[in-house]
Amino acid sequence: QVQLVESGGGLVQAGGSLRLSCAASGRTFSGYAMGWFRQAPGKEREFVSAISRSGITTQYTDSVKGRFTISRDNAKNTVYLQMNSLKPEDTAVYYCAASAAIGITTVTRGSQYDYWGQGTQVTVSS
Repeated sequence: QVQLVESGGGLVQAGGSLRLSCAASGRTFSGYAMGWFRQAPGKEREFVSAISRSGITTQYTDSVKGRFTISRDNAKNTVYLQMNSLKPEDTAVYYCAASAAIGITTVTRGSQYDYWGQGTQVTVSS
């Protein structure tokens, strides 16, 4: 069992920055690939970014490439999402997730994640 707790969300003006954190407890954090997803009101949950167990490999959805950076600190059992140049369309609840999937370096499909956090709200005003 893995427990995930997100933090760092809030209200920011367009062009601003936020850093989300996701603290994990339970089983060995480095044994899980990690990801961030988001869900805006009235929309389906969408993949944002993923990172491999080692932290070497990362993946992003096209709309955040060049603006968001995912990273992890296995010693602190934490994954981060640095979000720069935020846009109003980035407004959503952001969730981190942990995947035990075997044979996949970065996991982009929500169905392949085993554990989810409760989410943190990010609101970007225009």
